Amino acid sequence: MSVKQKLTLIIAGIIFVLLAAHLVHLRMTSTYNLKEEASLYLEDVSTRLSDEAAIENYITSVGTPHSLVVDDVMEMSAFRLVEGQPVLIYGSFKLNRGHSELDRVKRTVEKTELSKDARLADGTHVMIYYKKLDLEEPTVVRTVLNLKSVDTLVRKQMTEQILLSAVLLIVMTLMAYLLLGRVFRPLDTIVWKIGKLSNAQFDDMIPVKGRDEFGQLSLQMNNMSKNISVYMNKLKFAFEENRAMKDHLESFINHTTDAIHVVDLNGRILSVNHAFTQMFGYKESEAVGFNLRLVPVELEQEEQKAKDAMLAGKVLPPIESARVTKNGDRIAVSVTTSPIRDAAGTVRAIASITRDMTSRNKMEELLRRSEKLTTVGQLAAGVAHEIRNPLTTLKGFLQLQRQTNKLNINHVEMMMAELDRINLIVGEFLILAKPQATKFEVKDIRYIMGDVLSLLDSQAHLHGIIFKYEFPDDPCYISCEENQLKQVFINLLKNAMESMPRGGTISIIGGRGDNRDAVITITDEGCGIPEEMIRKLGDPFVTGKESGTGLGIMISQRIIQSHRGTLEFKSQLEVGTTAIIKLPCGDSVIELQAESDMMEAMRHIS
Repeated sequence: MSVKQKLTLIIAGIIFVLLAAHLVHLRMTSTYNLKEEASLYLEDVSTRLSDEAAIENYITSVGTPHSLVVDDVMEMSAFRLVEGQPVLIYGSFKLNRGHSELDRVKRTVEKTELSKDARLADGTHVMIYYKKLDLEEPTVVRTVLNLKSVDTLVRKQMTEQILLSAVLLIVMTLMAYLLLGRVFRPLDTIVWKIGKLSNAQFDDMIPVKGRDEFGQLSLQMNNMSKNISVYMNKLKFAFEENRAMKDHLESFINHTTDAIHVVDLNGRILSVNHAFTQMFGYKESEAVGFNLRLVPVELEQEEQKAKDAMLAGKVLPPIESARVTKNGDRIAVSVTTSPIRDAAGTVRAIASITRDMTSRNKMEELLRRSEKLTTVGQLAAGVAHEIRNPLTTLKGFLQLQRQTNKLNINHVEMMMAELDRINLIVGEFLILAKPQATKFEVKDIRYIMGDVLSLLDSQAHLHGIIFKYEFPDDPCYISCEENQLKQVFINLLKNAMESMPRGGTISIIGGRGDNRDAVITITDEGCGIPEEMIRKLGDPFVTGKESGTGLGIMISQRIIQSHRGTLEFKSQLEVGTTAIIKLPCGDSVIELQAESDMMEAMRHIS
């Protein structure tokens, strides 16, 4: 049932109730008025009966009740109280209704006037009127009035009113239905439009014919339809784009050779890709929903520290570590870990990308060997060239002494100097070629530099050189191999001293850089280095010194690189040279120390 029909029925019901109330009120009013008219007539008659003679004459003159002016008077009686009991003195008392009639006569003496609606034995509807007369003796006139004509008149009026009310009800209901139909016609159109919208049909618009509330609602519905159409198109495009991106991501995740798995904060695996099952040997059903021990026992503490740092908001770089497969095999891996956050920014899960580094490590080892062979080839050529000159000198002196059969002390000293030169070249070659087992420890770089300066201080004084030392009072901790770092400082300071034959000042300044790395600068006042040679520093036998080999700088660069640092040179001819060393400290120190511990542990295990 539509709203229009419901409202029509409600309005019809209200009209019906109002008409029914009107009819009831009309009937009651009509009956009351007719009875009141009859009562007034009877009261008028009673008031004219002023004495007994008048009563007797009036009642006896009536003859029959129908000879009255009012044809509806059926009976009149006059009573007098004798010893408290009513006694009929005139008229008839045939239409009596028992002792209750006599009781009313006695009450009338007290109340002056009474009236009563009643029905006779034959069902006739009558009104009995009692009136006390002001005579010497208490006298009551009783009149019985037939209400048949009153009832007939009331029924006639009620019939006419009912017919009129029925016609009014029908007419007003039809008018309400038509009026509501006109009022709700725009609403029907809006309902039609909503049905279109629910079926994703946005092109049909509602014709707006007015400026009333329905017209404004229709206009807004049209605007809403246009906006929904635009948003639906955008949503469809975004959905297709997201689906394509989802397909690409799923394809990438499932076809990448890197193992990807997601765990919750309790370590339970939520999802894995195909590469994870191949790398670790677990089936997807064996991994998802379980806590797998993938980290070796000795590395669990470091992994927990990295996890805590990530949960604290730090971005973790890829970490080279080790993992354990289902079969218990250890594999070298590179792990990238990142948090997965919800809309509020709270970390809900952790995603890990694990790359098997076994093949890469083998390749790097081959590259290192290749580089070593290349370096050895370069060194061999340089060593052969550098050693040939001392050997030629030795050979000439030996031939001269064999020919003269004399031992020349001066020649021996020169031969010893040439042998020391050969020993120096070979020693530096061995330092470069021999693999050094390093153990990183956290040290204060101020003390390392202090030890080196104490070692070289006496030699510096002999050459008129002064060390100007500037370091902050705060500790500057780095993770390093102390002896190797001392070797670097010694090489750089000796080079600076050798570049200042007339003496001067060497400035050693230490501190922290912009990214909190330790920065050490060594500045001399020597002859400087040509620009074209600075680019070649670190190559074997590239040197500006007559007796140099260039291996010292090469070894120093290798040591600094193993400490994840950098070594740079800036120079100006006849002004001086500055060597800048940058070494990691702070969080990088801890990471470097952990890596050294891990490599040491893996070396012991292997």
